[in-house]
Amino acid sequence: MPISATARPARPARTLPFHRIVPRLVRDPIAALEAMSAEAAGEIVRLDLGTFRPYLVTHPDHVQQVFRGNAANYTREGVFWRPLHRLFGDGVLSDGPSWHTSRKVLQPVFTARNVDSLIGLMATTVAEAIDELVPASPATIDAADFMAQLVNRTVIAAFFDRRITDEESTRLIPAHDKIALSIVSRLLLPLVPHRVPLPGDRAFHQAVRTFDSVMRPLVARHPAAPPEGDDIFAVLCRARDASGGELDDQWVRDNMVAMFAAGTETTSVALTWLWPVLAENPHVAARLHAEIDEVVGDERVTPDHLPALRYTRMVVQELLRLYPVGWLLPRMVVRDDVMGGVRLQAGANVLISPYLTHRLGEFWEDPLRFDPERFAEAHAGARHRYAYFPFGGGPHQCLGTHVFDIEALLIVAGLLSRFRPRLLEGDRVTPRAAASLRTRRRVWMTLHRRTGR
Repeated sequence: MPISATARPARPARTLPFHRIVPRLVRDPIAALEAMSAEAAGEIVRLDLGTFRPYLVTHPDHVQQVFRGNAANYTREGVFWRPLHRLFGDGVLSDGPSWHTSRKVLQPVFTARNVDSLIGLMATTVAEAIDELVPASPATIDAADFMAQLVNRTVIAAFFDRRITDEESTRLIPAHDKIALSIVSRLLLPLVPHRVPLPGDRAFHQAVRTFDSVMRPLVARHPAAPPEGDDIFAVLCRARDASGGELDDQWVRDNMVAMFAAGTETTSVALTWLWPVLAENPHVAARLHAEIDEVVGDERVTPDHLPALRYTRMVVQELLRLYPVGWLLPRMVVRDDVMGGVRLQAGANVLISPYLTHRLGEFWEDPLRFDPERFAEAHAGARHRYAYFPFGGGPHQCLGTHVFDIEALLIVAGLLSRFRPRLLEGDRVTPRAAASLRTRRRVWMTLHRRTGR
């Protein structure tokens, strides 16, 4: 049943008390939020964290109000965004006029027509990267690092016109990991001033300097004549503001960092989760292998194969349901509002989490079971629009959704048409709180060549 914001007079939200929340958050933030979501059961609740008291919003009706119904009132500002602002600055991952300019400039790069024109290049790059990166004989590899290398090469070739070198990309991969993990203290303790050092601060600053060491010289190489081409960097260098004036190097740098991070992080982190999921669900793995063997066979994956990889696409969609990379999407309330009968005060922080909403039993039968059939064509349109939103929604929805869809299919089909991954024995892989939804432990696996290849 939809929850109406006007069904009853506005009231304060039910508060989950400090003594029950904080010990859980210290031990395991993600498990703690799961427990709070289960207790809230779709209702808006307030989390008492002492001097900080954000609202937890999980019901799809409420998520829709934030993203679509009154999007201008819920901005990417406030205490949760301050740490990220130190990396991404005022670009496409910010809000306000700078975000609007960035979005307008970058949107043409990510239209379906433009992305589709790049599929051939992406397919070739993925195939060549697999040829180069896979060991000659079965060897143990770190799945996260391997996925990051594959994705980085594809994104750099297709969307950065190879302006970032392999050596620079190799430096950016660990820097990105450092940022995702080192920022956790700032996210969990958002009211602590930046002048007060917290664990992870030093690693975060080092990683930001690594990004600057790659991006700033790239921007500085084109001070007078903007480069030609339709890649992200060329488009940013040629951009103008609303009055026709030039945009400064800092703006170009901020958007380059944001687009590189977003373009590589989502696919590499999501596909790292695929391998433990397939190991835990052998019936899914068997059907996935069978489809790829039938569709791709002994060939390299090409754009022509993609429409027939229906089950592969369903597997990836279900992967993002259980393990959405952008698992926590905070917003700040600009003006007082009423949501689900609860009055939200201006300046309050709202926590939206695809990870939690995607696991609500009201909208997903047996929600913890991995079941790609949820995304079969027969079920299209049957669920609430905001019961599933791995790429956010509304004006801020991720520009690269179509890119992810294509890139994920190319990589999964490219690997499984030639190899059978086997995970090393170990504990069950569980989520870890970070800027993106990382695995708690490293995923080690071997790639065994498929019989007949």
